Amino acid sequence: MRKWLDGLYTASAWLAGIFMIGVLVMVALTIASRFFGFAATGSDAYAGYATAGAGFMALASTLKHGEHIRVTLLLGALKGGAHKGAEVLALSIATLLAGFLAWYSVHLAWQSWEINDISVGIDATPMWMPQVFMALGTIVFFIAFCDELVLELRGKRKAPNQEDAHHE
Repeated sequence: MRKWLDGLYTASAWLAGIFMIGVLVMVALTIASRFFGFAATGSDAYAGYATAGAGFMALASTLKHGEHIRVTLLLGALKGGAHKGAEVLALSIATLLAGFLAWYSVHLAWQSWEINDISVGIDATPMWMPQVFMALGTIVFFIAFCDELVLELRGKRKAPNQEDAHHE
């Protein structure tokens, strides 16, 4: 199971990277269109969709590498059972919030598909298409928080350390 989960987080990170390349391509296309005088309609919208896709697909990998911002002032002052209890509480709340985010992201994409919602721009993109990557990213983020919570409860979680994360 560990290998599968790590593969899921890695695949999500790779998709985020591909979306970042998509942003680069759309920006370069927009610049080229202005320079060479051709129309690249919708490229700014697609750059925005790719930016959102990159951000959401990177959430889980960022969490698993300890790169999310954590306020550790209180946790640093706690020791033993109080520290573990605070970690479990924080991870439980974060897991619950990530679950709500995933649920509503999936609901939004599904609703956009059902009502055939399209973008207001000239490209008229069906909105479920970019929204599905937000939904996938939040699902993987939720899975990553579940993973962290289970690891913490089993005593196998390596506590994220911001300084260690920057040296990897």
